[in-house]
Amino acid sequence: MTRISIELVPRSRSGLKAELTTVAEHLPSADTINIPDFPRFSTRSWHGCTFARPRYRAIPHIRAVDLNPREPLPMAAHLDEHGINEVIVITGDAPSDMSAKVYNVDAEAAIRRIRRELPHIKVYAGLDPYRQSLAREQDYLERKLEAGACGFFTQPFFDLRLMDAYADLLPEGAEVWWGATSVTSEGSEGYWRTRNHAVFPRQFQPTLEWNRRFASELLTFARERGQHAYFMPIKADVVEYLGGIV
Repeated sequence: MTRISIELVPRSRSGLKAELTTVAEHLPSADTINIPDFPRFSTRSWHGCTFARPRYRAIPHIRAVDLNPREPLPMAAHLDEHGINEVIVITGDAPSDMSAKVYNVDAEAAIRRIRRELPHIKVYAGLDPYRQSLAREQDYLERKLEAGACGFFTQPFFDLRLMDAYADLLPEGAEVWWGATSVTSEGSEGYWRTRNHAVFPRQFQPTLEWNRRFASELLTFARERGQHAYFMPIKADVVEYLGGIV
């Protein structure tokens, strides 16, 4: 059965609670909340997931570079206490001002550690169709599966043809969460092109109408394959973006 997740950024606890209320009132098909981790915010991803429970299944993002190999996993007890049994592991970027301590730990090592120390937790890894060639990304995905990942959350896509290419190379049985986000300004489009090297189709338009249509198409794509979808409403009202679709 296809699950639908909404990605919410925990900028503040009051703001997160308000967004969760909005999702509950207006997006009835959403059954999961995934929360990215930003060390600059006081609310870490696993703390933010607490507010989504028990109404939603909640999936925190875990940054591998934050995991001190010589100390216990900082989120372990919290996950168990709140019935959170899924996580997303990404490598994570070092802070630009080096104000926070980071470690030489990559996603593969973090996946192995979490699977070893918390074997009851399902671990998803990241899939980025823009960082390297398709063949290299396929090899990287296979290494993450060997490390213990059960599937992947993708970077947001903007083109169904590229999604179809990746769907063909993914190992059979891997769970996939296909991602979409709202890009509704030329500035936002430029950010995705330059920072993330995202690929946009020629017919792309940075309008709410185009993004709504693509969100609907992506959800159909996921459902036809028995896979999942998540949506990242950046600088767009979540109801205007996804109302009537989710």
